[in-house]
Amino acid sequence: MLRLITDFDGPIMDVSERYYRVYQFCLTEIRRPGQAVKELKKAEFWQMKRSRISEKEIALKSGLDETQAQEFSQLRRNTVHTQPYFEYDVLVPGAVEALLKIQAAGVDLAVMTMRRVRELDYAFEKYDLGKFFPENRRYCLSNDYVKTRDVDDKPLLMTKALAELPSAAATWMVGDTEADIAAAKKHNIQVMAVESGIRDRAQLKLYQPDFIVPDLSTAVNMILTSKVPTLSAKI
Repeated sequence: MLRLITDFDGPIMDVSERYYRVYQFCLTEIRRPGQAVKELKKAEFWQMKRSRISEKEIALKSGLDETQAQEFSQLRRNTVHTQPYFEYDVLVPGAVEALLKIQAAGVDLAVMTMRRVRELDYAFEKYDLGKFFPENRRYCLSNDYVKTRDVDDKPLLMTKALAELPSAAATWMVGDTEADIAAAKKHNIQVMAVESGIRDRAQLKLYQPDFIVPDLSTAVNMILTSKVPTLSAKI
């Protein structure tokens, strides 16, 4: 049996609009009355996020001062994973088709995400994604889990998953961050990083995934056509 473990945000969900709306909200909330600020265009903002430019630097580039930048960063952290902002998440083009394709091929599917149960359930219900991932194939954080760092928390989820899931002849991980790569590497699982998420190619390359691909559709096609082991240029 072949297994694919996929991250949720990045490979399946496009979170760029949520992050941008939260950025706009925080900028509006933190600016002083009459203060001139420069609201970044979404494309510029998202590229800065994907390049791992800090929240403080984004705030400063937007015209806030040092003190405001700290306040901006804190407000963003407190807001980005709350309703109503999850409403702005949308499916990555081709993601559902890729899931249908690999499910039809008999590959065992599991999802592994830093979302909490209520956050994952919300998206599953909105986009009818439960058909791909039964409850025993969903690995996420409990609603009261105290997060540390994704690069620490995600490997713990992977440990739990591998202890519970039936054995597979081969397992692939698909994700869009260094946390996904770290989780896979810790357990000697092959990992594909996708460019459809919150890290750009340059950032992903730093963590040396087995492959960097544009999106989940490409990853699925590579796995199903058995081209993965023979590609001459990984990244």
